[in-house]
Amino acid sequence: MSQKNAILGLKLPTDPRWVNLAAISLEDILTDHAYCEQKAATSCISLIQGYPEKEKLVTALAPVVTEEWGHFRQVLAELQKRGLHLGKQRKDQYVNALLSAQTKGGSAEDRLLDKLLICALIEARSCERFRLLSEGLEDEYLREFYRRFMVSEAGHYRLFIDLAHTYIPGERVKARWQEWLQTEAGILQTLALRGDRMH
Repeated sequence: MSQKNAILGLKLPTDPRWVNLAAISLEDILTDHAYCEQKAATSCISLIQGYPEKEKLVTALAPVVTEEWGHFRQVLAELQKRGLHLGKQRKDQYVNALLSAQTKGGSAEDRLLDKLLICALIEARSCERFRLLSEGLEDEYLREFYRRFMVSEAGHYRLFIDLAHTYIPGERVKARWQEWLQTEAGILQTLALRGDRMH
């Protein structure tokens, strides 16, 4: 496992062939990336709407909404600059599988913990894949483009982990995070390797 994966905690590194597939499917990968940024903004809005009483969460996530929507606009501009088009949004099997694995029932605290850790996982995996693109693409401009996204996603991953620790006892967060890391690795193993998807 790479040092970067170890820092993020991910148990299963992405198959290195993914970068080559993504380079071949540039319009598709940029389209999927754009919608990922859109969904990230929507997820933060949903958390704010669901937990308006949690002031630290609201304050922390409000600027992330703006940032993620800005990222959507950046990816859209990159598509347009290259004469490519924003395609239709497709089902995100990875995210849907994570959502289906979250706690059913349980306490309100359990549900909040899962929501925050799922967001952290998505950011961590996105960070890992942006790193691969920043190192593996032949296009020098795109390598730098994705390096900036990598740095941003790493910060978001950390933010969601910190928010979990803000509202839930630390040992519970650590234990549940380890469970989620194993679940995420298992999900990845069931998904086909596709260069037209960010996840």
